Amino acid sequence: MRTRSDTFLGRLAVAASPSRPWLRIQASNWWTRVLLTGGARRQSLRGADLHGAQLRGADLRGAKLRDAYLRGADLNGAELIRADLRYADLRGADLNGAKLRYANLNGADLILAHLTGADLTGANLTGAYLRDANLRYVNLNGANLTGADLTSADLSHGDLRDAKLRYANLNGADLTRTHLTDANLRGAHLNGADLIRGELRDADLRGAKLRGAKLRGADLNGADLNGADLTGADLRFAKLRGAKLRGANLNGADLTDADLNGANLTEADLTEADLTDVDLTDVDLVGVEWSDQTRWSDGVAAVMRGRSVPIGGGRYRVQGSGNSGADLPVPPVPVS
Repeated sequence: MRTRSDTFLGRLAVAASPSRPWLRIQASNWWTRVLLTGGARRQSLRGADLHGAQLRGADLRGAKLRDAYLRGADLNGAELIRADLRYADLRGADLNGAKLRYANLNGADLILAHLTGADLTGANLTGAYLRDANLRYVNLNGANLTGADLTSADLSHGDLRDAKLRYANLNGADLTRTHLTDANLRGAHLNGADLIRGELRDADLRGAKLRGAKLRGADLNGADLNGADLTGADLRFAKLRGAKLRGANLNGADLTDADLNGANLTEADLTEADLTDVDLTDVDLVGVEWSDQTRWSDGVAAVMRGRSVPIGGGRYRVQGSGNSGADLPVPPVPVS
């Protein structure tokens, strides 16, 4: 399609071309790149059709690309700092190494997009669609991903410190060795997610869904997991010192060799959980429910049974100390 002379792109084409009446300017991928890098990024390209455009390394800082159709575009290494990409279609786009600091990607479609090593520091990805996206080594420090769909996305080795992921969907996502220190994951869905050796110190995981999640060797020291669903989760060798697990569901969870020193498990569900070789020093276990199938370290089961009352069906509830019941923690339970 030819560029009309009365449009913005047409005027740019006329201004940029020599005075040769026989020369016809067309909005090819090459010319689109010329126009964008030559100044069009300062104008609105809302809703522009740029699918498959070759914009590798292009300078698009502050570009107005709301609702733009960029499906399959090559934006590898492009400068998109503070660009407006709200509701843009970037499905399958190549954004590897792109600089998207503080860009607005609210509601953008990034399904199957490639964002390896991209810098999205402080970016707004509220409600964005990132299913199956490749985000390895991505920088999302301080980014807002509230309500984003990251189902089965690869975020391994990423930096998500202080990121906002409230109610985000991370079911089946790969978060191996990902840094999530101080991240807000309240109410997030992480069922079946891979968080092996993840850094989640002081993260907010209140009410998060972590059924069957892989948290082996993860650092959850000081994390808030109150009310979280960790049914069947793999927490072997996890660090949970000082973690808050009040009312958490750990039914069938594997906590073998986990460090729970100083953790609060008040009213948690440990039915059928495996706590073999777990450090329970100074752990608050008041109101914890456990079952005949719960596995404890040698000698601990008898101590727990002596401090619990049966509630039926082979289940027990740990009682408090003194006269105040659940207000006082159970004295430390020895590991051996």
